Amino acid sequence: MASVTAPLPTTAEPTVTRPPAAYKKWGRESWKLRAPLLPALVFLIVVTQLPFVATLVMSFMNWSAQPDAEGRSFAGFDNFKTVFTTPAYRTAVLNTIEMTVVVVGVSALLALGIALLLNHAFIGRGVVRTMMIAPFLIVPIAAAVFWGNGILMTGFGLVDGVLGQLGVPGAQDIAFLTDHPKLAIEIELIWQWTPFMMLILLAGLQSQDPEVLEAASIDGCNGWQTFVHMTLPHVRRYLELSIVLGTIFIVQNFDSVLGMTGGLNSTNIPFAVYETFYSAKDYGVASALGVVVVIGSLIIATFALRVVSSLLTDEEASR
Repeated sequence: MASVTAPLPTTAEPTVTRPPAAYKKWGRESWKLRAPLLPALVFLIVVTQLPFVATLVMSFMNWSAQPDAEGRSFAGFDNFKTVFTTPAYRTAVLNTIEMTVVVVGVSALLALGIALLLNHAFIGRGVVRTMMIAPFLIVPIAAAVFWGNGILMTGFGLVDGVLGQLGVPGAQDIAFLTDHPKLAIEIELIWQWTPFMMLILLAGLQSQDPEVLEAASIDGCNGWQTFVHMTLPHVRRYLELSIVLGTIFIVQNFDSVLGMTGGLNSTNIPFAVYETFYSAKDYGVASALGVVVVIGSLIIATFALRVVSSLLTDEEASR
C-alpha cells in the first residue's frame, strides 16, 4: 500500500511594512513636521553660533582700537602665540587652574559631608536644607560684592570685627583682599558653589536602595565599611558629575574677581579677556583668549555629557 506523505506547511514570508514615500526622512510630510521648529533653530544659531564665529574670525586678525594702531589685517596664529607666550596671560591661566582645583576640590569634600548629614532624618531637616542652598541662589556679582565689602573688607568687615572681639592683635589691619586675594576669592566661591554640589550628591544618596544598607548592617558592616564599599561606589557618578559641572562654572568665573579684588594679583582668564578687550582694546588677542576658554570648556563639557550619559544608563539598568 502506497504511503501518502502530507505536504509540509509552507512558512509564510515575513511581510515587510515599508513607510509610505510621504514619510521618508526628507519627504514632504517630514518637512511639514519639522517646519514649525525652524524659527527656534534659526534663533538658536543666530544667538549662540554667530557670535562665536565672529570671535573666531577676530582671533585670527590684527584688530586694535588704539589710536596708533595699524589697520585690520590677517594675523594667522600670532594672537594665539601671544596668549601662550605673554607672562601676564600665562599667570592668568595658572591662576584659573589654581582657583578651579582648590574651589572644586574643597567644595566636593564639603558637599559630600553635608549631603551625608542631610541624608539622615532629623527635626527641621527641610529648614536646614533650604538654608544650605541659599548661597547658590544669590546672584554671583552680588555675592562677590557682599563678601568684598561686608565680610572681608579691612577694618570694616565682619571677619575683622569678630577677630577684634576675640582679642586677636592687629585684627583691624588684616588685609584679606590685598594680601591674600586668591584665597579670599576661593573662600567666596567655595561658600557659593558647595550647595550646588551638595544638591547633586544628596540626590544620589537618596536614590540608594535602603535594603542594601540594611543588608550590610545585618552582615555586620560598620558605618565606615558601609560608606566605602556601598555608598561611595553608588555616588561615584554623581560626584564626577558635580566635579565636572563645578569645573565648568569656576573656569568661567568673572564676577568674583571683578567684585572682590578687581583683578589685583588674582587675574584669571575671563578677567584677562575683559581687560584686554576694554582696557587694552586689543580685540584680536582678547578674541584668541576667548577661543581658548571656549575650547577648554568644550573639552570639559564633553566629558560631563559622557558622565551624564553613563549615569542615565546605569539608572535604566538598575530598574
